[in-house]
Amino acid sequence: MPAPHRSPSTGREGYTARAGVTISRAPSEVFAFYRDFRNLPRFLGDVTSVRLTGPTTSRWTVQGPRGLRIRWTVRVTQERPNEMISYKTTMPPWLRTRWTLRFDRADGPGRTEVSEVMSTPLGKLGRAALALAGKSPEDEMAANLRRLKQLMETGKVTDTSYAVAGKFAPRDG
Repeated sequence: MPAPHRSPSTGREGYTARAGVTISRAPSEVFAFYRDFRNLPRFLGDVTSVRLTGPTTSRWTVQGPRGLRIRWTVRVTQERPNEMISYKTTMPPWLRTRWTLRFDRADGPGRTEVSEVMSTPLGKLGRAALALAGKSPEDEMAANLRRLKQLMETGKVTDTSYAVAGKFAPRDG
């Protein structure tokens, strides 16, 4: 399976990471699956639960370093069905993280190019904090997109990189 592409950039105001992957499913299917945020814990490595709190808001639980559980509210800020979704945490502006995902038709029938851009606050300081927590945003995003691809194409997740230990381990039975 080819690796998703990824690239970081650091500006004065924040840190931006990019990743992408091609999935052998139609854009409408991939978008619908992703847009139901209750599906996110099925492939995001550190998101353990998502509870919908409104049509554009949800409450996420993330397992952080040393087992610390962090909860935050996410608000959808822009959406074009089957094409794009943007969302952000509702923390104060200097702590707010933003994501934009695009779902573009790829070469060949029933294929989607998913591209993700994540912007975190605090520029190099924010990037350094993520590094201290053992997080490489671009590598973590690429792993999450690989798992989305696996789940959409095979119904199973086997990639355990950048995930909470044991989260995607096969279960007996």
